[in-house]
Amino acid sequence: MSTERDERNPEWDIALDMARRSLWVFPAWVVASGFIWGMGGAFSSALGYLLVIGNLAAAAALMAWGARTSPVALMGATLGGFVARLVVLAGVVLAVAQLSFFEPVPIAITIITSHLGLLVWEIRYVSLRLAAPGLDLQRPGKEQK
Repeated sequence: MSTERDERNPEWDIALDMARRSLWVFPAWVVASGFIWGMGGAFSSALGYLLVIGNLAAAAALMAWGARTSPVALMGATLGGFVARLVVLAGVVLAVAQLSFFEPVPIAITIITSHLGLLVWEIRYVSLRLAAPGLDLQRPGKEQK
């Protein structure tokens, strides 16, 4: 069952847009973490960033699958996926916490501020346009219908 909606995934567009917006802060934060907490801090910040981007990608994949399947699958994927992704994030952090060079403060700052900051930024962007970036037909590179 291939439809135009299947070929165009606003979930992925939003996740990629959020990841792209975070790229200018990430290197500066890793360097700052390295100065403050040493190499362990830089590693922990980089891991936190990868977890955030992976979380966004997983959320997009689950919601895209749910949207293609049915409204019930979308609701289940969204709620169940949220809980499952939190468990995975916690599991990864707890597993890495056993390493000698792990620093909990920079990874916590990275995960919390990245999630909140990117969500607030995207909400502001979407509310200004009244559409998701993937639905914005005026953006260069998007075809008008």
